[in-house]
Order: sequence, then C-alpha cells, then structure tokens
Amino acid sequence: MAQVEATTERVIAADAEAVFEALADYNGTRPKLLPEHFSEYEVREGGDGEGTLVHWKLQATSKRVRDCLLEVSEPTDGELVEKDRNSSMVTTWRVTPAGEGKSRVVVTSVWNGAGGIGGFFERTFAPKGLGRIYDAVLANLATQTEK
Repeated sequence: MAQVEATTERVIAADAEAVFEALADYNGTRPKLLPEHFSEYEVREGGDGEGTLVHWKLQATSKRVRDCLLEVSEPTDGELVEKDRNSSMVTTWRVTPAGEGKSRVVVTSVWNGAGGIGGFFERTFAPKGLGRIYDAVLANLATQTEK
C-alpha cells in the first residue's frame, strides 16, 4: 500500500487569526464551507478546534462515499489536524500570515491507498478529485472571511 496525498492551497484576503477561527468553528462556520460532496454533517463533541469530534460523509465520486468520524487536534498555532477514526486519512489545515491582511491556507490529506490496479487509479485520480473538493471549501472560506 502506498501513501496517497492531496494538497491544495489558497491565499485569502483576511487576517490569519480570523481565517483560522473560522476553520476551527465546527458548529457555526465550518458547515457553511462544505460543498455538495459533504452530507450528514454532525458535531458530536466540542465544536471549536481541539477536542472536536465531527462526522460527515464525503462523496468523492458518484460511486465512492467515505463515512468520516474525525478527531480534531491543534498540534501547533495555526494548525488543525483531523484524524479519521474510520480510515487512515489525516487532513491537516495550516493557516499562516501571507502579508498585510492576508493569509495562506494549505490543506493536505494523506491516507494509505489500495494495492494493485485499484491503487494505481486511486493514486492517479483521487488527489485531483479531492483537490477540486478542497478548492471549493477554500473558495467558500474566502467568501466567509474576506471583508
């Protein structure tokens, strides 16, 4: 099994602290950021960054749906890590200042891919598909935080 990685980033015209707070707000802001690929969103514990337990289903393709139960941690300032209890997937959100009143948001997901021919297709196509989904999340984040 090879590790699969998908990374997307965007510069947002808003202060890094405000952007991070919006991302970490699983009760209020986060559901507003999710495109149609996400369903059954539910905060089960916490709701604000570290200690949050959140559930959703992610429909990456017409046939592929992941049932995700994510534990949220904040290992360093400006970083949210979502570890899926139902799979090997770990998604890391990093928010850093990018000049006056701007921030850079980088989202990276890694997971253990399948073997064989299925794994080849997963490594080839999944990062692009997940990248498009995260592009939509980051566009919605910009809409929510840019003044």
